[in-house]
Amino acid sequence: MIAYQARMGDAASQGAMTLQLPPAGPILHGWQTRNLMSGLTTHVLDTMHGRPAAGVALRLLRDGHAVAAAVTNADGRCDAPLLTGEEMNAGAYRLEFDVGAYFRDLGVDLPDPAFLETVIIDFGVADPAAHYHVPLLVSPFAYSTYRGS
Repeated sequence: MIAYQARMGDAASQGAMTLQLPPAGPILHGWQTRNLMSGLTTHVLDTMHGRPAAGVALRLLRDGHAVAAAVTNADGRCDAPLLTGEEMNAGAYRLEFDVGAYFRDLGVDLPDPAFLETVIIDFGVADPAAHYHVPLLVSPFAYSTYRGS
């Protein structure tokens, strides 16, 4: 905790008030308070509609083997990390997002075949003790990703 002192009014008539505030740090969401920095998370944003992408099925693979699967919630996130700290290993990973099915379920008229059916993101984990966040921003015709925080 960090203590801050603030004076209310002039010092002769008012005493000093000390506030106890937690140290500054990142805003933490649910599971992060239990698993402070290591692990793997994702977030899908629908840039066509300008909102989180709820209901996107996804898979995480390592060495060609599925290690996790999930469906995004109303906030476009998974309800739990895809990997937690103790499950993280250095190496190459692949995330596969079923975006064609997501847009069809919303009633978007996609060409046949769809330009993007499955978005595949290949990425590496160099530091298994670190937190890796891999967001996907997607529309029926484009996508972007980056290493988030």
